[in-house]
Amino acid sequence: PQYGLVFDAGSTHTALYIYQWPADKENGTGVVSQVEVCTVSGPGISSYADNPAGAGASLKPCLDKAMKIIPAEQQRETPTYLGATAGMRLLREQNSTKAEQVFTEVAKAIGEYPVDFRGARILTGNEEGSFGWITVNYLLETLIKYSFAQKWEHPQDTEVLGALDLGGASTQITFQPGVTLEDKNTSVFFRLYGTNYSLYTHSYLCYGQTQALKRLLAYLHQGSPSTQQISHPCYPAGYQENITTANLYNSPCVRAPSTPSPAQELLVTGTGKPAACHAAIRELFNFSCGASPTSGFNGVYEPPVRGQFFAFAGFYYTFHFLNLTSQQSLNDTKSTVMDFCSKNWTELVETFPQEKKYLHTYCPVAIYILTLLSDGYKFNEQTWSNIHFSRQAANTDIGWTLGFMLNYTNMIPTEAPEHVKGHQTSLWAGAVSFIVLALV
Repeated sequence: PQYGLVFDAGSTHTALYIYQWPADKENGTGVVSQVEVCTVSGPGISSYADNPAGAGASLKPCLDKAMKIIPAEQQRETPTYLGATAGMRLLREQNSTKAEQVFTEVAKAIGEYPVDFRGARILTGNEEGSFGWITVNYLLETLIKYSFAQKWEHPQDTEVLGALDLGGASTQITFQPGVTLEDKNTSVFFRLYGTNYSLYTHSYLCYGQTQALKRLLAYLHQGSPSTQQISHPCYPAGYQENITTANLYNSPCVRAPSTPSPAQELLVTGTGKPAACHAAIRELFNFSCGASPTSGFNGVYEPPVRGQFFAFAGFYYTFHFLNLTSQQSLNDTKSTVMDFCSKNWTELVETFPQEKKYLHTYCPVAIYILTLLSDGYKFNEQTWSNIHFSRQAANTDIGWTLGFMLNYTNMIPTEAPEHVKGHQTSLWAGAVSFIVLALV
């Protein structure tokens, strides 16, 4: 088998994906499999802005693990990539010099290993969305599949699936619309296996779950009568935490107050009021531009959602925790979330002692996901059942990394693959002749 390595350098953490495929089937499909995923310890590489060498050093344990998996004689021809997403997009906006320094150190660290390193770069939001779409459809064989007639065929009457991705700093929606797109900035075109695909894709920066929670906290702080205390309706009653204003306003996604206060400590107290939480989260979106049916939110053009969707990453993890990944109706999903958000902190800690670190965030993230999908993307009671919340397909993690590697190693040909035969023509002819003689 041949191997490929892709680092997914997200805003909150980095993971290394190790893929393999049979060398003689590079243009086939359904043959690339995920061998291993290694989670890099520590935060995302964008957090190392003031310590770029630390970003490079953090990748080494996972690279060491990969070198144990890939045979030594194949390592030098193993294509290796690092793709950074919204965390590095934000750092580049804040300080492009620091972003470059992080990339220099990351490239230096990977360059110490005997692999075919093909570069580290920041993916655009449209790339992140469309590579995720390729991953989903490749794994679920909607683009092409190996038929009973022993040849690669474009599946008849198979609809491609849409992709919904929720990261720490951005969120993406990608699907094949049923209409001609009005805004060329949201369209992407692929020719895969001889078939043309015109897709709608958009990435909302600052609408990933980590940045959304931060923006929510800043909104509550700026509307609070007290400068030292914040009542948080999305956190469970009885929960308290301290946060500094420096940490709250350290992101380009969070608008600092017009009269910035010196770095001070704030006491955040949960009040557990789901209705007030929903109202506060709606304030993170601009729905006033959305009178027309062809707009999502914040004035961004979006055609009506169409077909089946796979929702992965942050969408899956939160809904999996709440047991909402079994095609529940929109009403049932809402009532489960509201019921969970009404529980107090003591009750939650007793029920989920292992989850204590992130337990207070499940309610706001769940209400945020509901608001994003139903009010933002306009999924309704009928279309909600078309969303499949999933982490994996065909034993492979869903995300942009597989689509990215398939694209950059040219494993998806633009033309349809040749008819695949098991043997050379001369062997077929010999075999047929032998059968005929035997029958005679």
